Amino acid sequence: MTDEEITALRRGADAPVAAGPADAAAVARDLSAAFATDPVFNWFLRTDARHDAARLKLFHLLVAMALADGEVFRPATGGAAAVWLPSESLGPTPLLQELRTLPVILQATGFSRLPRMSAMRAIMDEHHPKSPPHAYLWFLGVTPEAQGFGVGSRMLAHGLARVDAKGLPAYLESSSPANLPLYRRHGFEVIEVLRARPDAPEMWAMWREARPAA
Repeated sequence: MTDEEITALRRGADAPVAAGPADAAAVARDLSAAFATDPVFNWFLRTDARHDAARLKLFHLLVAMALADGEVFRPATGGAAAVWLPSESLGPTPLLQELRTLPVILQATGFSRLPRMSAMRAIMDEHHPKSPPHAYLWFLGVTPEAQGFGVGSRMLAHGLARVDAKGLPAYLESSSPANLPLYRRHGFEVIEVLRARPDAPEMWAMWREARPAA
């Protein structure tokens, strides 16, 4: 990236814009790129030649769900995205919605790895705090070429300022130990280490108590 592009991206991450349906495809592409080497995604995604396309299609589905139930923010230039959900929107998925999403999920995992995704979803649902009401950082991703410039930290600070303005605590699961220092700097603490199965990678459940708005 050029110096000008980096400067624009950093400024955009300081004041990201709310994404809408017209931005869904771009957000899905950015998140898919950001999570291309994620250990949890690569544990349950298919491993054949359709791996990258399946991950992208899965993120199209996830972004559509996020836009329906929560908020998605991104720099105006793209290159990163943060997905926030209100805890009130979480809970058992209606059967009809499960049936509608099953073909995309099967395409993403293949039949052999579908039980892995099911185990991952089950442990996340089981251990997600049921109270008090909180903001859930479902995804925070920065594309590989935009990493290392403080974009994720700026996006996180913007989101937490909104959370603090609402007087809410926040929760997330980190799928990479490399991200733990970032989240700790912004007030999150590990409350539990999750592992869907003995062969699954670890995830770190993190909680941030509500703070007064700045």
